[in-house]
Amino acid sequence: MPKTIPCLWFDTDAEAAAALYVSVFPNSAVTGVTHYGPDTHRPEGLVLTVSFTLDGQEYVALNGGPAFTFSEAISFQILCADQAEVDHYWNALTADGGKESQCGWLTDRFGLSWQVVPTRLIELTGDPDPRRAQRATQAMLTMGKINIGALERAADAR
Repeated sequence: MPKTIPCLWFDTDAEAAAALYVSVFPNSAVTGVTHYGPDTHRPEGLVLTVSFTLDGQEYVALNGGPAFTFSEAISFQILCADQAEVDHYWNALTADGGKESQCGWLTDRFGLSWQVVPTRLIELTGDPDPRRAQRATQAMLTMGKINIGALERAADAR
């Protein structure tokens, strides 16, 4: 299969968004920046694209103008090993104007949707005992940021 690289369309915030994302994820870096030249539909010198990696996954951020915006129809899942990781990503991506949603979803200050998902949530909602799975699912539905301890307590409730 050929490599796929997500391209994220921004109005003018591609560089700021890439800087945030590489500061949040380990082993990440901006790998290239291009600019609009003369005689284009955007001001000469404005950043056109920012290439970056997030823990080895390549992305491109494009300053394409205001014609398109993000929606929750597309989101990126962050699978977290523990509550400390959940807290790190949740806090970093909701800071400075990000918005909390429910069931582990959030929108960062640039309008991009993320799902901060502890792997324990997947284990509990897929528990072979359907009653435990249902209790964990019901608990998750009441949460914004996922709380692993509360999920486990709900799953174990009798």
